[in-house]
Amino acid sequence: MLFIPSLLFSSSTLIASVAAFANPGPCSGICGNSHDPALIRRSDGTYFRFSTGNRINIASAPSISGPWTSKGSAIKGGSKIQKKGNQDLWAPDVTKVGDTYYLLYSVSSFGTQDSEIGYATSSNLESWTDHGSTGVGSSKGKPYNAIDGQLVSRGNEHYMAWGSFWQDLFIAPMSNPPTKKAGGDKQIAYQPGGEHAVEAPYIFEHEGFWYLFYSAGKCCALDKQRPARGAEYKIMACRSKSVTGPYADQGGKDCKQGGGHTVLPSHDWVYAPGGQGVYKDPKEGPVVYYHYVDTRIGYSDGQKKFGWNRLNFKDGWPTV
Repeated sequence: MLFIPSLLFSSSTLIASVAAFANPGPCSGICGNSHDPALIRRSDGTYFRFSTGNRINIASAPSISGPWTSKGSAIKGGSKIQKKGNQDLWAPDVTKVGDTYYLLYSVSSFGTQDSEIGYATSSNLESWTDHGSTGVGSSKGKPYNAIDGQLVSRGNEHYMAWGSFWQDLFIAPMSNPPTKKAGGDKQIAYQPGGEHAVEAPYIFEHEGFWYLFYSAGKCCALDKQRPARGAEYKIMACRSKSVTGPYADQGGKDCKQGGGHTVLPSHDWVYAPGGQGVYKDPKEGPVVYYHYVDTRIGYSDGQKKFGWNRLNFKDGWPTV
């Protein structure tokens, strides 16, 4: 995720009552150093978690709660994308399409728009083949930063959502199979105030609606500089009847005009939750998973832990 040190954020997103939010579900084994997690379950019941670092860390477990064990790097030789950062890959996303798993990742440098989203494929979630760029890239002057990609698939239709700061979140159609961008960009969320601190889109379909989950606020280096209370990472959502929007919040405010429903802010000893995804677990039902700072341990990026909570779509809106 992108870190911009000075950050202002709309007062409408100030954190809600501490009592409203449950603490993370249980986690055993390797639960730390889990920045930007991506979660999927293989047909044999094994869970796989991918995260930023080590050319995309892989961990596996028999359940969402663990015990998690290390499986090494997904893209051992680094990315084929010829950009600075191609050995330091960020923000994975993993999706199964047909018999193939697709892993998206970001190649970038902090604070710049010199970015590209790449992909790798696998048949088993353990060994991966890198293919380089998806065609989603950015440079100075673009309206977005091409990081934090998420593949959204439904039948033969595929889309990628992405974005971080600048003009925030975008979506575009992908080819079938989903290896290349196949259409124009469309903005789906924007925070007009402050540093436009919105990133990490994750779109999830539930009971006739498409829910756009995203992270808002300051994500990183929280051990060095903590923002004003409420300006740190939090998980937000808007929804739409169409995967491409328009998205709006619970009060009907357009997500491109600063709208957003708070799903999970800081509370108790959980600080700056974000980098989230949503998964329909066969046992737990819909869950939101994310990384967070455990204030009882420490605030550095390497100390961020894997968290998850069941989601309740009360009155059509996700709550933890």
